[in-house]
Amino acid sequence: MTFADIPSGMAIFLDANTFVYHLIAHPVFGPPCTDLLDRIEHQAFQGFSSSQVLGEMAHRLMTLEAQQLFGWPASGMAHRLKRHPAEVQKLTWHRRGIDEVRAIGIHLLAIEGSDVSQAADVSIQFGLLTNDALIVQIMQQHRLSHLASLDADFDRVTGITRFSPV
Repeated sequence: MTFADIPSGMAIFLDANTFVYHLIAHPVFGPPCTDLLDRIEHQAFQGFSSSQVLGEMAHRLMTLEAQQLFGWPASGMAHRLKRHPAEVQKLTWHRRGIDEVRAIGIHLLAIEGSDVSQAADVSIQFGLLTNDALIVQIMQQHRLSHLASLDADFDRVTGITRFSPV
């Protein structure tokens, strides 16, 4: 199912890729992500995410901007940025992204230490990496069953319906 199939009134959790594709104006995935966020902003339904997802989005925006601004390859980007703090100070997409997501009215859910522990069990149960397992844990904790994400790994999780941009 796609974002266009999300009925009004639904509560949906948004993965980082939904925000990133919107913010970088991805030619294929950007328009449906922008439409989804517009619908949330206009209260067609409630959008949820987590502080961890917002951090993941910010990190991805930093790496994408560094690739574009400095011409650096994606490989080894985090290590390169750590060695060049002056270049990190020039990056602004992540700040703009955080501000924009908060302005849309996305409900940001906090991550507690116990959530990380329970996410480790989710990781083992469904074969998910840590960040994705945290998303599942937070969704389950808040009784959310609908997810906006391009990541098909979530399709292995029982009780979650994933909506994709296209």
